[in-house]
Amino acid sequence: MHARVVTAVLLAVLVSWSAVALAHSGDGVATAVGPDQQATGPRSAADTVVRAATGARPVLAPPPNVVLVLLDDFSLDLLPTMRHARRMQRRGATYRNAFVVDSLCCVSRASLLTGQYPHQTGVLTNTANTPNPYGPIGGWEAYAAYGNEERTVSRALQRRGYTTGFIGKFLNQYEARDGVVPPLVDGWDEFNVIFGSAYDGWGFQSSYVEDGRLRVRDHPAPPADADDATKDAAYVGAVTEQMALDFLDEHGDDEAPYFLEVASYSPHSRVGPEGAYPGDPVFPPAFRDRAGPGRGTGNCGLRSCPRLTERDLVGFGDPQDDNLPRYADGSRAPSWKGEAAPLAAEHAADSLRNRARMVASVDRMLGRILDAVDDDTYVVLTSDNGFHLGQHGLGRGKGTPYDSDVHVPLVVTGPGVVPGVRREVVSNIDLAPTFEELAGATSPRYRAGTSLVPTFADRDLDRRGVTFIEHTWAPSLGFDPDRSYSGGTIDRIPSYVAVRSRTGLLVRLDLDPSWEGEDVAWEFYDYRDAPFERTNTVARADKRAEVRFLKKRIRGFLDCRDVRGSEPVSARCRRLTQ
Repeated sequence: MHARVVTAVLLAVLVSWSAVALAHSGDGVATAVGPDQQATGPRSAADTVVRAATGARPVLAPPPNVVLVLLDDFSLDLLPTMRHARRMQRRGATYRNAFVVDSLCCVSRASLLTGQYPHQTGVLTNTANTPNPYGPIGGWEAYAAYGNEERTVSRALQRRGYTTGFIGKFLNQYEARDGVVPPLVDGWDEFNVIFGSAYDGWGFQSSYVEDGRLRVRDHPAPPADADDATKDAAYVGAVTEQMALDFLDEHGDDEAPYFLEVASYSPHSRVGPEGAYPGDPVFPPAFRDRAGPGRGTGNCGLRSCPRLTERDLVGFGDPQDDNLPRYADGSRAPSWKGEAAPLAAEHAADSLRNRARMVASVDRMLGRILDAVDDDTYVVLTSDNGFHLGQHGLGRGKGTPYDSDVHVPLVVTGPGVVPGVRREVVSNIDLAPTFEELAGATSPRYRAGTSLVPTFADRDLDRRGVTFIEHTWAPSLGFDPDRSYSGGTIDRIPSYVAVRSRTGLLVRLDLDPSWEGEDVAWEFYDYRDAPFERTNTVARADKRAEVRFLKKRIRGFLDCRDVRGSEPVSARCRRLTQ
């Protein structure tokens, strides 16, 4: 099925994660870490940021509030359309080199919540992929089975006195089906999950907590002959926004600080063969944002919809003959991309415009969140992964190690954040330790990420030059929304480990589709040659020094992948990103 190194990870899953679960005490704190890993002082990281920026003496104050706005399948080509995201960029920190640990929804979200790589969480795919000899390898089932609830940043913030809230899309296969309500997830005081029935935009269910139990409510789709305003009031984007504003209104004046994650479904595609309404596009916007009578060409935010074309998709139409993987001896390896027809330019442009129209609803919500929070609140905007629309000789989808799929926006506003661009290479596993430091807590040693708080006040701080990406191939068993409209791409992308620097990407692919075998091939792209993956130059003599440097980093990363669950990450493994 994938590389021996991935097979070794899976073989160790049941033994090591079971041992990790047994190592936890009754309150969910790993005994290997110990209570001394949680700071007890009242000082918030906001004081540290302000002190660093102003030179003032520290003033002890309550920890700040934190709002995380997480987009779904958002690609960087959409960022210039967002008025309020640009507003955040003017006011806050923009991380130009922000990446995800895997460009797959559930894998990335589990890593964001825990500050851990997929090999630590055990969430390697979108779905459990059972039955198999190793137990669940993805989805909610793997997340729960391997103790990730105990290690979420929301649990850590609860211990610091935070009120925690979740709104929107959670994890794949965490669903209410056939009258069966899923378990209430630890770490959240308010848990308003909008279930996967919302992918199509209308006609879905959501959860709420009452008397300590998770309950489910319906959000029916208005009839097809309802007016557009009625339909838009029931649109998942509008429901998400209202839930978020209700939370902020309820807790804005509380003495206790709050942590709120708002996880949008936009701009993910619909997954049903037919839309909620006749004529719904693959990427269904609210009706107010669509093209039509009185609406012109639709609302693409700061960009005119007709001006968004395939030319905005960096690398679109690039020939793939010079992108074939190479074996260690420099010979060509077979392509893993198959013979699928590339996405036609007009279809790519149409999808891009509808994705921009979908994002318009998120941008409105973002603006209202920014207006609703006070000056002691950090707002963070990012995405679970990127998305390709015809680049790389592929159709629509994600999962690759390429820039379109792993490069995401990361913008932070809040007290003491000096506006400007940050150069440091960062990952979404850095957010959990960042939120912990803002709360005045010391991150436990099982977090693999690094807090970004020191970069808030010092925009020139540059501690890390690379980050790692790991992806596990597995056939998509069960409902996987990322298979929809992707032309089977998800099932073709092989297992890989990749290292990304500011200027280059080295990918170690395993082209053997068996559980036991391994067939290693390489791709290297130098972004100084082109701003996309134009030519695989891993075998070129003039790239030898950089390839050798990055291969050494990958070997080090592979050596560190025996760490699981709440086992501490060694200093040697942490230094690999420097």
